[in-house]
Amino acid sequence: MATDSTRLVQLVHPQFKRRVALVQEPILLLLKDVSSIYHLALEAINANQKLKDTIQLHLTEELLDYSSVYNGKSEWKLLPSFDHPEGAMNCVVSGTGLTHKNSALNRQMMHQSSTEKPTDSMQMYQWGLDGGSPEKGNIGVQPEWFHKGNGSMLKAHGEPLEVPPFANDGGEEPEVAGVYITDAQGEPWRIGFTTANEFSDHVMEKKNYLYLAPSKLRNCSIGPELVIDEEFLELKGTVKILREEELVWSATIQTGQKHMAHSLDNLEYHHFKYPCHRIFLQAHIHFFGADAFSFGNNIKLQNADVMEVYWEGMGRALQNPVEILEDEERLIKIRSLM
Repeated sequence: MATDSTRLVQLVHPQFKRRVALVQEPILLLLKDVSSIYHLALEAINANQKLKDTIQLHLTEELLDYSSVYNGKSEWKLLPSFDHPEGAMNCVVSGTGLTHKNSALNRQMMHQSSTEKPTDSMQMYQWGLDGGSPEKGNIGVQPEWFHKGNGSMLKAHGEPLEVPPFANDGGEEPEVAGVYITDAQGEPWRIGFTTANEFSDHVMEKKNYLYLAPSKLRNCSIGPELVIDEEFLELKGTVKILREEELVWSATIQTGQKHMAHSLDNLEYHHFKYPCHRIFLQAHIHFFGADAFSFGNNIKLQNADVMEVYWEGMGRALQNPVEILEDEERLIKIRSLM
């Protein structure tokens, strides 16, 4: 990926409205008359112009020191790199798994039987290798898909990712997520890509693969930056776990179509083929799968551990502390109108 990529952040100030800023290291250049990347993208769609050109129309001379904002030493706070500003229920958060060989191998180890036959996970990964990158204009094999939640699940750089009382665990999943809008006619548009930590309950998933769905219903983080001119061919990076500023675990990671069992076109088609994912003016954040995570190396995250995901060319690293909630699990009272 080119180092001169165009990258945006979303910010908020206690005394001002939300703002969008263009990253020009080591500063942030604020845009005028736009409070979200969502509305900026809609403006570009409606004007039938490139997002880069729309950005130029909103440039100001208002500057912020990026490091102060990034390190939490400014009144300006980073928001998730994309959201639906008019309500969390208008944002679909989802993902696709078994796109990387290492994730499939981790699943294989979780659910391997004594017969040593390939698990369903490895079979699905192989299906992707065999038919997940069809020729242009053709439909490939369907990938695994999961629902992550709505926009209320999204956390920003620096915000804690919570392990709720009903969870068995919480662990990082270093990924890249695609960001999309469906226009007023229900046609999907890709806006860009962002660094992401999909954060899942791997202990719950390990009990039985049918627990995959509830293991994914956890908060997640994206950002701090949204890249609008990446082709998603090949990305390399690192994932780290820090405990009291000491390195506990790290791994090199890679993603992009060169390292995945499915093409981007195929993943996008199998998400947006469903009419409920093409409701007009929806926002979508779709995770593309992890190459490595600490749970696969028997690392158990502790309260206040910091998870860091970094992709070369995607801007600054995404960091989030783990927050294990101490409350006891309690029943939710369901009222009846009968």
